[in-house]
Amino acid sequence: MNLERVPNEEKLNLCRKYYLGGFALLPFLWLVNVLWFCREAFLAPAYTEQPQIKSYVQRSAVGLLFWVVVLTTWVTIFQTHRARWGELGDYLSFTIPLGIP
Repeated sequence: MNLERVPNEEKLNLCRKYYLGGFALLPFLWLVNVLWFCREAFLAPAYTEQPQIKSYVQRSAVGLLFWVVVLTTWVTIFQTHRARWGELGDYLSFTIPLGIP
């Protein structure tokens, strides 16, 4: 989608939808929101809806950073401790690696 052709009110509406959609455990929407609207929020000439778009982009970036930290922490803990967790680690695994842990 070319944001240059979209009216400013529609940009704000779309940015708000992506921001709120990220709360439905879809942090990918926050990434899309940050990438799509970063230029509109920080580099475009000032217009009425820009402060609200800037706010949504900043909040989306914070939410995305939070999810990246949480998921990276979980993956690191799971990968390093799965074998020690025994049966619980096996239940949480999609595939069970063979061999000595």
